[in-house]
Amino acid sequence: MRGVMLGRRVRGAALGAVAAALATVAVTGCSSEGDRGVDAGGSTSAKPGTAARADAEDRGQAAKAGTVGGPGSPCPMPVAFDLAADWKPDPVENDQDDEFATLFDQGPVSLVCEIDAKPAGNIGFLRVWVGADAGDDARRALEAFVVDGAKDREDEAYKETKAGKFTATEVTYLNTSEFLDEPKKERAFAVSTPKGVVIVDLGGFDSEEHEQMLPAYELARKSLRSS
Repeated sequence: MRGVMLGRRVRGAALGAVAAALATVAVTGCSSEGDRGVDAGGSTSAKPGTAARADAEDRGQAAKAGTVGGPGSPCPMPVAFDLAADWKPDPVENDQDDEFATLFDQGPVSLVCEIDAKPAGNIGFLRVWVGADAGDDARRALEAFVVDGAKDREDEAYKETKAGKFTATEVTYLNTSEFLDEPKKERAFAVSTPKGVVIVDLGGFDSEEHEQMLPAYELARKSLRSS
């Protein structure tokens, strides 16, 4: 289901979908052969790239495994960035004439790409939103994005940072929506491009998932570039 946890308007339905995803992860996560192969003698050996991925994880970093946003990408976007291993991008088609079009809008931006963490063993997404006009203030767009996505929130903090070579604004906060069992960590950054404002946010099932997915978010932020 696309658009899981797209702000308070679909939060209730999203939780049901995520609960189903939990069961899927629990089943697939039971396999001990996921990162190993079996040779002719019955012994196991690591798949190519497993050692590099483990080394990156030990350093709290995500191993690069492809890119999204550039030519030939599943999600054509004004920007491109590196993907963490096993995260799967999926374009979001948003027909503005459709009766459900507003479900894919948040503040001044519209959802164009969801990058699913479930194949990597987490429940959540990196989402890319594009909108407003070229030259619009990225911070103002991000503030409107947060207000529309989380009416009730705490510990909201903005800072100026870098996303690749872009000047960026990043926000962190606790989502305290009545639809959640407990407050949940949220994080997003925004940049202004010649094709409009781009916002990348990290959405997870809960704060624990959020923390586990931060390396993939940081990989996207630090590798951001024009597509």
